[in-house]
Amino acid sequence: MLVGNNEYVYTTSVNKRLKMPNNIIVNVQNTREGNPRNRFWFWQFGFWFFCLLGFFTLILWYGEVTVSTVSHVVLQAIIGLICSIFLHTAFTRMSKYPLSYRIPIDLTLVLSTAFIWTILHIQIFVWLTGFEDVWPQFGGWYFSAIFIFLCWTGLFHGVRYYELLQYEHRILLQAEANSRKEHVKRLRAQSEARDAKLKMLRYQLNPHFLCNTLNAINSLIEIGESEKAQNMTVQLSEFLRYSLDTDPDTKIPLMEEIDALNLYLEIEKTRFEERLKIDIVVHANAQLALVPSLLLQPIIENSMKHAIAKNELGGTISISATATDKQLILTLSDTGTNSKLALEADKHNNKLLLNSKKGVGLENINQRLSALYENHYSINSTFAETGGLVTTIHLPLEHEEKAA
Repeated sequence: MLVGNNEYVYTTSVNKRLKMPNNIIVNVQNTREGNPRNRFWFWQFGFWFFCLLGFFTLILWYGEVTVSTVSHVVLQAIIGLICSIFLHTAFTRMSKYPLSYRIPIDLTLVLSTAFIWTILHIQIFVWLTGFEDVWPQFGGWYFSAIFIFLCWTGLFHGVRYYELLQYEHRILLQAEANSRKEHVKRLRAQSEARDAKLKMLRYQLNPHFLCNTLNAINSLIEIGESEKAQNMTVQLSEFLRYSLDTDPDTKIPLMEEIDALNLYLEIEKTRFEERLKIDIVVHANAQLALVPSLLLQPIIENSMKHAIAKNELGGTISISATATDKQLILTLSDTGTNSKLALEADKHNNKLLLNSKKGVGLENINQRLSALYENHYSINSTFAETGGLVTTIHLPLEHEEKAA
C-alpha cells in the first residue's frame, strides 16, 4: 500500500510538472494572438534573442569569453533591438504607399540603420576592450549588420503579410457566418409564411362547410327532426374537433384521410339518407401513401352541392386510389344530375367553378398542393357524359418511413 501511494504521489507530481510547460505555452500563444502589439514584441524579442545566441556562439568559437566581450554582445543586441523599433515605425507608416515607392526607401533605411548600428557597436567594443585596431574591419562588420537587418526586414514583411491574410480570412469567415445566419433567417421566415398560408387555406374550408351544415341542422329542426339534428350536431362536433387537432402542414396516410372523410360523409348521409351512395376503392399499394390532411373533403363537398343536392334521386360519389412506383393517383367523381335537361347547365356551372379564382374548393386545394409540392403534382378536372365532375390528382409517392 505504501509503495502504491508513493507511486501515485510521484505520478501526480510528474503530471503537474509536465502540465506546467504546456500551460505556459498556451498562455504565451493567447497573449501573442490577442493583440497585434503583443505579436510584434513576441517576434521582436524572439529575433534578437536568436541573434544574441549567434553572437555568443562567435565569442565561444574564438575563445574570447570575458566580461567585456559578453557585455559588448548584450549591448549590441539591445541597440539592434532599438534600431529595429525605428525601422518598424517607418515601415508601418509607409505601408499605405505603392510597392515601387517603398522598396527603395526601405532599402535606404536598412542600409542607414545598419551603418549607424555598426558604428555604435564598434565604438562600444573599443570602449569596453580598449582594442582600437577593429576599425579597419568596418566593412566586414557593416556587411554582417546589413545581413541581420535584411533578415529582420524579411521577417517584418512576412509576419505583416501573414497577419493581413489572417485578417482577410477572419473577415471572410465572419461574412460567411453572417450570410449563413441571414440564409437561416430567410428560410425560417419562408417556412413560417408557408405554414401560415397552409393554415389559412385549411381553415378557410371550415366556415364554408360549417355554414352549409348549420343550415342543414336548422332545416331539420324546422321540420321537427330533432333527433337527426342532434345526431348531425354530434357528427359536426367530431369532424371539427379532428379538423382543429390536425396540423394542416402534416401529411397523413391515405387510410387516415379516408377515415377523416367518413366523419364528413356521415354528416351528409344524415342529410341525404338513401339518396347518397359512396363507393371507395383504395388499392393496397396506396393505403399507406401520405397525403395532406383533409385534402379530399372540399372536392366531395363540391359534388354534394352541384350533383347530389340537385338530383331528386341522389347519386353516387366514387373515390379510388392507386399507386405506381413514383406517384399516387387519386380519382374522385360524381354521377352528376342524371338529367339530360340539366346536363348543359351542370357543365356550364362546373366550368365556371373550375375557372373561378375566388372559390374555396379546387383553387384552395391547388394552392395547398403548390405550397407542399411546388411543381411536383398535378390536378385535373374533366366532365363525364352525365355532367358529373371527374377530378384526378397526381402526387409524389411518399410513405411514413421516408417522411421520418
